[in-house]
Amino acid sequence: MTVGPTGGNRAARKGPCVVIAGGGTAGHIEPALALADAVMRLRPDARVVALGTERGLEKTIVPARGYPLEMIPPVPMPRKPNVDLLKLPLKVRSAIKTTREVLDRVGADVVVGFGGYVSLPAYLAARGRVPIVVHDSNAKAGLANKVGAKFAARVAVAVPDTGLPREEVIGIPLRESILRLDRAALRAEARRFFGLHPTAPTLLVTGGSQGARSINAAVSGAAAELAAAGIGVLHAHGRNNTLAVQQVPGAPPYVSVPYLERMDLALAAADATVCRCGAMTVAEVSAVGLPAVYVPLPHGNGEQALNAEPVVRAGGALLVPDAELTPRRVAESVIPILRDRGRTAAMSAAARGSGHREAADVLAAMVLDAIEKNPAGDSR
Repeated sequence: MTVGPTGGNRAARKGPCVVIAGGGTAGHIEPALALADAVMRLRPDARVVALGTERGLEKTIVPARGYPLEMIPPVPMPRKPNVDLLKLPLKVRSAIKTTREVLDRVGADVVVGFGGYVSLPAYLAARGRVPIVVHDSNAKAGLANKVGAKFAARVAVAVPDTGLPREEVIGIPLRESILRLDRAALRAEARRFFGLHPTAPTLLVTGGSQGARSINAAVSGAAAELAAAGIGVLHAHGRNNTLAVQQVPGAPPYVSVPYLERMDLALAAADATVCRCGAMTVAEVSAVGLPAVYVPLPHGNGEQALNAEPVVRAGGALLVPDAELTPRRVAESVIPILRDRGRTAAMSAAARGSGHREAADVLAAMVLDAIEKNPAGDSR
């Protein structure tokens, strides 16, 4: 299945065709699309085609951003030995066959993978046929990127020591809309949009698109103390959760919403944030200079805490383990930041300075260089 126009016969076009594989979650899709935008800035004659699956968020996000999407079979890796693990070789072979057909049809000149179950078949289909570039946003590289990096022309990472060979640290590609965001210029509009106090120090709270119950409980439990300190709150609690907070008369509003459709305005409205620390979240929050209290997911391999480490070390954020996040800890962490403008400004500058704002353009240049050198192109 194809979503959007493709068509990539080399004889019929002048510019290169870049195939991006970053489906599944926003953490894979957004860096891929930021790269796509950067490629088009550097080479307006280029074509960018995305690979995706029916089950991923890319099905809606990619076409909405104006790029064609080619569907391939998903190859999810079972977490435990089971019957699905026995079926994996057949699924991989089927996905590789379909992906090779796509690469040939669109006239791919390079495949750029960002990890996840879309990238693995893309790497295996491209091997020996077109050059491969790998980007990993996380502090610990995933399985797909470990495979792809073995035969990639270039390997880019967000932070050092990911476990990938020949890694080049460039940061995470970000959307221009985030990089250009002028929080101060948008603040008045943003606060009107959400119904926030126009001048009070304001805290943004989010646990991601699904919300985070531990964050919801801890911050809402500190509502009275935040109100007494004159702090307003914009709290995205997740579509599957509910949140009821009693407003304090005369205090700045505590505004709760299921989901933030306008994240740009949410970032502009806030003076600090309490949130998870996925790689993409850390990169975007740091890029706009928002002081943060990061609360890593309490499960997994600990990579979320590692994602936040550089910003914490630079002084742009605090790190609070999920198990220690109580209403009292929220108040003790947030109120001193938001009541001290000097500290807020210092943390903002430190957060902004810890990132790699040029990552998208750097990665685009690496991709175009791989096409130019084309170490695998002659074997097709």
